[in-house]
Amino acid sequence: MASPPPGQQTEQPHLVSLVLQSKKALQHGQQLCSKANSLSNASAQCSVDVLTLDAKVKWITEAVLEQLKLAANVAKSIEHKRAQLDKQVKGWDVVRSQRTEALDNILESLGGQLVPPGFHQTSSGSSLFGSQHSIDGKNGNALFNAQQSPSATVRDNPFDRHSKNADRTKWKTLRDFVDEGAIENVLDTLESDRTRLDDIMASTYDYPETLSAAISSIRESLPSSSNVPSIGDILNAQQQPSELMARHLSSLTSHYEQMADALKESEAGEIFGEEDLQDMNRDTEELPSIMAELEEQALSIEDTHQQLVTAKTAAQERLATQSMTLDNLDELGEIMSDMLQKQQDVENECQELLDGLQERLLIVEDLHHRFIQYQTSFKKLLVEIGRRRHYKEAVEKVVEGMILQLKTMTEEERWVREHFNAEHGQHIPEDICLCIENPPTRWEVVPREGDVRESLPEVASDLLAQAEEKLAAVDVSSPGTESV
Repeated sequence: MASPPPGQQTEQPHLVSLVLQSKKALQHGQQLCSKANSLSNASAQCSVDVLTLDAKVKWITEAVLEQLKLAANVAKSIEHKRAQLDKQVKGWDVVRSQRTEALDNILESLGGQLVPPGFHQTSSGSSLFGSQHSIDGKNGNALFNAQQSPSATVRDNPFDRHSKNADRTKWKTLRDFVDEGAIENVLDTLESDRTRLDDIMASTYDYPETLSAAISSIRESLPSSSNVPSIGDILNAQQQPSELMARHLSSLTSHYEQMADALKESEAGEIFGEEDLQDMNRDTEELPSIMAELEEQALSIEDTHQQLVTAKTAAQERLATQSMTLDNLDELGEIMSDMLQKQQDVENECQELLDGLQERLLIVEDLHHRFIQYQTSFKKLLVEIGRRRHYKEAVEKVVEGMILQLKTMTEEERWVREHFNAEHGQHIPEDICLCIENPPTRWEVVPREGDVRESLPEVASDLLAQAEEKLAAVDVSSPGTESV
């Protein structure tokens, strides 16, 4: 550098001011670079934290999803067990419908089977139906006189008179002899137990839906997808501003050193030329633009760092939410355990109740078979009464003929004896053959001692024909019970 004339020293810029500007710019640049470096280091640590937190969230999410799958399987298992139980109950309902319908049909049939009054309006001692009491005679044996003619008995049968004049609309039916109250008790108990079965099953009816709703709620609380930004892109985005800031800081350092050296030379008596001073002024004037770029790059680094901080905060919040999700999952596990235990208890209780219901169906089925046999036996009873009437009438006809023959023979004998006594009796001493005056013995045909004359209820011919027709058309199986 050439030394300016002494007169030009007053026109030189004030180097001290330039050095202070350079120093201030350097210090500010160092602060910005230091902050940017700290942010870069913090960003690196923050990125590690974000990745760690995100990994925890993903791991917990996957674990929760696996547990939810198991919970869904439990819900399906409960629903399947309920479906099996429902199927079993519906099957029982079908059998019950069949059994009760069959019972109703036979009862209706019994209600259409007329019972002639003579079959039950007798003394309780001779009633064909032990449950009925006599409303006519006080003593069935008193209806017959042992000394009365059998033919009179036939002609004056009280049952015949009653039957011939009877109004069938007032007759009883076979159903009147059935204990309707006992049947109602059986059916009421059956219906009561069936209702109780519905109540027991209803206690777990909403379990599958409740579990599904809880599973859906927990699944919806899980993060749908990771919102973590690309850590590599963020760190790469910080790399370029950091390198640019380092170059600017190096420029500021070089500028400050040049200005400091120039100040020292000026103080040592060195005189700078106009061109040198212009260069110094130009370099100093560029400091604001350099500082503006430094601040811009520092803001860029701060923005990327803030992205990581935001991501970390979000990851922490998701992790905190996962903690609540885990609590809900634990609660769901306890609920499922209770539900499984309750469902098992319900199944056991329902099975026990179904076993009892099936036994009651056996009672209904047994009643059906008994009433069928009851109806069949009554029809056979009508036929048997008809057969006995034919026998009775045949025997009475024989007895009546015998009595008539004996009466005729006795009258003939009496006339012969009277004629003999009238012709020869006066010639024979009275003390010879005293029995010659005796009339012939009169005879009666009576029941054996201790027996009474048989009296049968009247069976109308149409009822008898109907019974014989149905017995011939239907082969009634022997009563029994089948497994429900």
